[in-house]
Amino acid sequence: MSFLACLSLFLSLSLTILSVSSQQLLFPLTHPLSKTQFSSAHHLLKSTATLSAARHRRHSNKNKQQVSLPLSPGSDYTLTFTLNSQTMSVYMDTGSDVVWFPCSPFECILCEGKYKPGTLSPLNVTKSSLLSCKSPACSSAHSSLPSSDLCAIAKCPLDEIEISDCANFACPSFYYAYGDGSFIAQLHKQSLLMPSSSNNKPLVLNNFTFGCAHSTLGEPIGVAGFGRGSLSLPAQLANLSPELGNQFSYCLVSHSFDSTKLRHPSPLILGKYKATQFEEVSHFIYTPLLDNPKHPYFYSVGLEAISVGNRRIPAPENLRSVDGQGNGGIVVDSGTTYTMLPTGLYRSVAAELESRVGKVFKRATETESTTGLTPCFYLHGGKGSLGMVVPTLAFHFGRNSSVLLPKRNYFYEFMDGGDKGKKGRKVGCFMMMDGGDEVESGPGATLGNYQQQGFEVVYDLAERRVGFARRKCATMWNNLNQH
Repeated sequence: MSFLACLSLFLSLSLTILSVSSQQLLFPLTHPLSKTQFSSAHHLLKSTATLSAARHRRHSNKNKQQVSLPLSPGSDYTLTFTLNSQTMSVYMDTGSDVVWFPCSPFECILCEGKYKPGTLSPLNVTKSSLLSCKSPACSSAHSSLPSSDLCAIAKCPLDEIEISDCANFACPSFYYAYGDGSFIAQLHKQSLLMPSSSNNKPLVLNNFTFGCAHSTLGEPIGVAGFGRGSLSLPAQLANLSPELGNQFSYCLVSHSFDSTKLRHPSPLILGKYKATQFEEVSHFIYTPLLDNPKHPYFYSVGLEAISVGNRRIPAPENLRSVDGQGNGGIVVDSGTTYTMLPTGLYRSVAAELESRVGKVFKRATETESTTGLTPCFYLHGGKGSLGMVVPTLAFHFGRNSSVLLPKRNYFYEFMDGGDKGKKGRKVGCFMMMDGGDEVESGPGATLGNYQQQGFEVVYDLAERRVGFARRKCATMWNNLNQH
């Protein structure tokens, strides 16, 4: 689920395909420098913090082929498609379930500063690829509206509605909203290509359904929804290429908010990943998916508690399950940067961290005000090793599934230039955020991609579960790229 377009401020990735074997394709996503330059790391941190909060509030078979796409560290990840000889990059998002592209003529409201002028090339499509108002995909895009209502909205004559003969009338435009942006689009169906390397043929997605948006709010770049809906990329791939199976995973290389540092690719795998004999592979820790009747495309799981050091802090009851109104649970989301916790749980976790680190290091209140993250500390002048001072942190999911996070996944160290002559200070910040009061409707919390780095996160749709396994993601990508 970042609203994805806003995160185009600092990251986009491109997609190609490398053939690994007759049963495996590899799609590398590489990552250029940010589209918009920031004067310091804390400006970028502030932006990601704001967008994570906005997005969270909006949430209010053995021989399968494998397609592997490398993703890169940062706040968002994109795939690239070719359609009508045009190449389009879109964001990968597990928190939504529609694939859409900006189409010509295209207007993006409030998109200033989110892309470089002249770099946006909207897609050219024809009316011949429009879907009928009677198509199942049209009904999916419009939720519960019956086909007769859709045909009426599309101005199909009454006599044709009565005899169910509205095949020539296009599916009406639909509205879709994210964290701080939205779009209106029409459904089209065409063959798309996922470009390959020079030695391999592209992957052809025949009769692929996507949204074509002529008007968006805060969304200059399209999105590949990986959610549980029938229009999502995994769902359509399962229908178009059954050999890929009903599973995908990704492994995110550690984030870096320094645009000068080399960022290694991170693999996104469609199908089941088979480790090579040279890899040291840890076992997955699985937790069951929870059904959400209001937001059926969310990957919701139950959160029982969070441990900080040797203290186990129970999660509120609404995080352990999803009720009949779609409230509760924690959403596993590739499109949100930071984990968003309900106020009470966030304060308890942050206070426990502060009680330990604050005994050694002074609070960096200026950094907190400029980044939106808290607590932060000046990492100098303290006694003892930082590794010994910062306590361990673990998530305890449903069905006794405990995931211990590496320190870098929840405590980020960087140089804050500061102001008023105070420069070159090393600081460290807690990298989770207050998501609001528990009584608000919708998901109770969001597990952001920052906390997922260094793990292969698998979405096993056949078994209805999500799994986590520690991996060396850059090495994993190299192994996929070589075999």
